[in-house]
Amino acid sequence: MLNAGAANLGRLPAAVPRVVGVETQTSAEHKELVAQFGGEYRFPAAERYLDDILVKLAQAGDTPNQSAYKVTILNTPVVNAFALPSGNLYVTRGLLALAGDASEAAAVMAHEIAHVTARHSALRAEREREAEVISKAAAVIQSKQKSEDVRASQRLSFAGFSRLQELEADAVGVRVIAKAGFDPYGASRFLAALGRSADLRAALYGKKHTADLDILATHPSTPDRIAKAIAAARQIAAPGVGARDRAGYLAAISGLAYGDDPNEGFVRGRKFTHPRLRFAFTAPEGFLLENSSEAVFGVKEHDDEALRLDSVRAPAGQTLEAYVESGWVDGLLRSTVRRVEINGLPAVVASARAGEWNFKLAVIQLGDELYRLIFAVRALNEDVERRFMTSAQSFRRLGWEETLDVRGLRVSVVTASAQDTPETLAARMVTPNRPLDYFLLLNGLEPQDRLTPGERYKLVTE
Repeated sequence: MLNAGAANLGRLPAAVPRVVGVETQTSAEHKELVAQFGGEYRFPAAERYLDDILVKLAQAGDTPNQSAYKVTILNTPVVNAFALPSGNLYVTRGLLALAGDASEAAAVMAHEIAHVTARHSALRAEREREAEVISKAAAVIQSKQKSEDVRASQRLSFAGFSRLQELEADAVGVRVIAKAGFDPYGASRFLAALGRSADLRAALYGKKHTADLDILATHPSTPDRIAKAIAAARQIAAPGVGARDRAGYLAAISGLAYGDDPNEGFVRGRKFTHPRLRFAFTAPEGFLLENSSEAVFGVKEHDDEALRLDSVRAPAGQTLEAYVESGWVDGLLRSTVRRVEINGLPAVVASARAGEWNFKLAVIQLGDELYRLIFAVRALNEDVERRFMTSAQSFRRLGWEETLDVRGLRVSVVTASAQDTPETLAARMVTPNRPLDYFLLLNGLEPQDRLTPGERYKLVTE
């Protein structure tokens, strides 16, 4: 969740020696990527496994004398990957959780390297230079905030390639992984998993756009693209040729963090907890929650209801009532603005109306932050009012001892017994929603598939 006022953690004492040097464009681009994706996630077993794959890809590539790429795992649940001409390759832990075996991970990395070797990145760099010119112009003729908005929007798409470039990278990637000894159908399987992941998210949360940098925004997965990847693999060999090493891959990612970084807030059922900012709240019955860098979003299945929780810095010298009436929300019904107390915290609740939508609002002050809960419904009635107030009144400050007991989710690997079914293993999953759907997705299974006794499968556990 967006943190407008996080504490300055981990500050070094003044006596610590500083390394002095000139920052290169490569190191600057590396820092930019790492910063946008939650920082670096250290997981030595997966890093070693992926680096071994990269050595094989380098030997099988068009420039075998070039030194192998080096992998950096990014600390985010979104699914994405990048390669830079410098030899840096980045994969998110969300991508590692989604991939089913070594050939799928190899296909993603070979695809990204293909963009570099085909000099697609040179065209991207040209667009980045154009974006910098745009942002500088915005700084001159508009406000600084607008300049930052333009720069951010350009940055969000800096890894985007054209459809033709994507297809070219797919074809090169399939050829390279096959030459490196991997199953060439790994590419099509991973593209299919991407499509299923997008379908599941759409079914859960609707087609809401968030600021998270998901691979589907820059690498669209379409049936036509999957078909072309399959066709490219068929030109090389029939299915069943080449290594998949599912067992080795699962061993390498066993224990990998899954989903939200708990220190940045996490969802368990209808409850959202943010240990670092020390608060928690619970959504109304029937809501599905999703945390993002922008806000916490919630939607009610099969109903026209939604919620959003975000935070802003409390304006100095302004009352909560004045803030609510300052134009922050359109359609405010001033007569409904009311001061309340929620679990010892000062708060204001109000109503607003815009078009076909009615809104219930709560602004809760916790320290120097204002937490804004917006509840949107088509029809406002007593039941809606009651459910909104129950949810708003669940907002509370966490005690220090509660912030210490933070357990993130992990990818666990289990061996199926003869009695196990997708339903029995899915019952052991700890996911915010639809555990069976996520079990099938993470293991590349269809609803009608049966488990193979002795085979290993991914679970999400605490």
